[in-house]
Parts: sequence; C-alpha cells; structure tokens
Amino acid sequence: MRTGEEVRVLVDAEAGVRPSAEAAAARRALLAHPAVLLVGIVLASLNMRAALASVAPLVGEISDAFGLSATASSLVTSVPVLFLGVGALVAPWLGRRFGAERVLFAALLLLGVGILARVLPSVYALYGGGILVGTAIALLNVLMPGLIKRDFPDRAASMTSVYTGAMIAGATVAAAAAVPLEKALGGWAGSLGFWSLLAAVASLAWLPQVLIAHGRSGHGSPAVRADGARPVSVWRSALAWQVTLFMGLQSLWSYVLIAWMPTIFTDHGMSRSTAGVIFAFNNLIQVAGAFAVPLLAGRMRSQRPLIVLVTTLVAAGYAGLMVAPVEGAWLWSAVLGVGQGGAVGLALTLIVLRSGDAVTAARLSGMAQTVGYLLAAAGPLAAGALHQATGSWTVPICVVLGVCAAALAVGLLAARNRTV
Repeated sequence: MRTGEEVRVLVDAEAGVRPSAEAAAARRALLAHPAVLLVGIVLASLNMRAALASVAPLVGEISDAFGLSATASSLVTSVPVLFLGVGALVAPWLGRRFGAERVLFAALLLLGVGILARVLPSVYALYGGGILVGTAIALLNVLMPGLIKRDFPDRAASMTSVYTGAMIAGATVAAAAAVPLEKALGGWAGSLGFWSLLAAVASLAWLPQVLIAHGRSGHGSPAVRADGARPVSVWRSALAWQVTLFMGLQSLWSYVLIAWMPTIFTDHGMSRSTAGVIFAFNNLIQVAGAFAVPLLAGRMRSQRPLIVLVTTLVAAGYAGLMVAPVEGAWLWSAVLGVGQGGAVGLALTLIVLRSGDAVTAARLSGMAQTVGYLLAAAGPLAAGALHQATGSWTVPICVVLGVCAAALAVGLLAARNRTV
C-alpha cells in the first residue's frame, strides 16, 4: 500500500515482452492444470538452496579429500554464489527467448548435472560443478518469482509464501541430512550427489508444463510502461543502487554463514552432527522472518524500522558467534535466522516497492540480483582467507559486523518512500 492507493506491480517472468495470441492461449492451457503447476513450483523451489546448504557441513571432509587450504575450501561455496550473479545476467534474455517453463526445465537438468560433476574425483570437477550449480540456481532465482506473479496475479502473496517456504525447507533438510547421508552413503561424495535425485524429480514435474506451454516462446511486441514513457535506466539511479547494495550486503552475510557456520562451531569443539543440526535450525527459523517482514513492509510507507530490526538481529547473532559460539549456539542460530529471513524478504520487497512500474521492477530485479550475488560471492572467500591468515574467526566476524553497519546505512536510504 502506498499513499492510500493500492499499487500492483507485476514482474513478468519474461519481462519486456507482451505475449502473442499463441502465447496467451498456451498460458490459459497451462493454468487449466494448476495442480501440475503447483507441484512443479514446490519441487523446483526445494532445489533452490539445497545444493548450496548441503555443502557447508561437509567442507572439512571435502578439504581433507583434496588437500585444500582454507581459502581454496571457501571457493567450494564462493564459486556457485559468484555464478548466481553471472547467471542472473542472462536469465531474463533466456526467459524472453525460450519461455520461462523451458528455461526452468533446462535449469533443473543443469543443476542435476552440476551436482554430479562436483562429486567426481577431481578438484577441477569440484569447482566446475559449482559453476553449473550456481548458474542453474541463478536461472531458478530470477525466473521463478516472475512466473508466480505472472500466473497467479490474484494470489501472488500466498504463492510467494509457498515458494519461499519450500526453498527454505529444501535448505533445512539438506543441511540437517548432510552428515547422516555421508555416514549412510559412504562419504561426502554420496551425500552431495544424493541431491541430484531431487533435481531429477523436479525436472520430471516440469516436463508436462513444458509440453503444455509448447510454442510459448515469448515472441510478441515489447512491453512498455503504462503511461507510454520510456523505461528509466536503473543503472543510473541512486535509489536503484541503494536497493541493489542492500540486496548484495544481506546476501553476503548470509552466504558467509552458509559456507562457514558449521565450521565455526566445530572449530570450537562441537561435533559435526550437532553443528549440522544447528545449521539446519538456522535455515528453518528463517521462515519466520521471510514471512513476517515482507507483510509488514507492504503496510508501511517507509521500511526504515524494518531495516534497523533485521540488521540489528544479524549483527547481534554474529557478535554472539564471536563471544560464545558453542554456549549460545542455539540462541545465535535463532537470532540470525530471523534476521536473515527478514532481510532477504525485505530486500525482495524493496525491489517491488521502489519500482514505479512493471518494466522498471523487472530491470531493478535483474540489476539487484546480478550485482548483489557478485558482491555476495566475495563473502565466503574473504572470510576463509582471513581465518587462514589469523587462525581465528574473530577478524572475519568483525568484518561482517562492518558489513552489517554498511547494510544499515544503505538500507535506510533504500527504505525511503520513493520510486525509481
């Protein structure tokens, strides 16, 4: 809600294209089978973090297997995050050129291949598979929200809750199951490779949608703003950069935790299985923030109080990891979870609230995810390098606390009641 007037911004999964008559007919056919679409959305969403979250509890074993340094180990998680940004560059074009359903199906196949490549007995395959995994998830990240808003315009909020919840659930299960799967399947390779099955099942669920939507390649006339004006250049907008930097900084602190939280615990004497469970709990508790904060943000003219809330929670959780990592592990995991989930939900909501029209929203979304994930990719690598150089987690955590301060500053600017 903004200035007492309902503003509905629809970011098409194939933004920039007005569907042709054939495409519109295919869309109606697809929506005639909502159960098929819902199952596909849920299964695809389960894959959007599982392949990343399943690595963190096993970083030590992967490092030992290949004789990697702390910095080289951090690349196992940094490389996929880097290609989340690189993949986001091409996702909108692919969606327009081939259609969202086809690209999502291909992304799930690519994800399965990337997961299997990571478990081959080669360090090059380990990193190469990470490139494929990051690129595949980037396509899912960029196209899935737009597809939901396109096909469920009157139920976008509830469907977004389903999609977000499934995404976090996938990460939670993957993190919790990593060590038990390692023991059951004879090593870290079996544990990581297991998640290719989930990608395969999701791709099968998307196949009927690809067939139903056959011919829906997005060809049609270019979309324009409702007032007929030329779309603004988000790359030249200070407000767009503020939204983008908040997206990137909150992604950075989250991926540092995805990469290193279990290792921080085990380095202080906690068992790997316990560390994995607490890490899974952190992922699960993110649901609370991810659901609540966007709902609150949509009812506020300025989201500044929420910026303060989420950054303070994350900073407090990181400070706790530095002061009493084992004694307060469950508390810090919960505080961080609410802050992380709230921050990512707020970052995605700001993209919509700060956009004056659908075309601008699509462009801002692409900019924020591209730059944001490229920035976030530096987090796990820098944290690992600092840990290796100092032999402690104190300095890396202090740097992340600085990131929280920067996110607070830029977020307060992004949260003003203005539009690009």
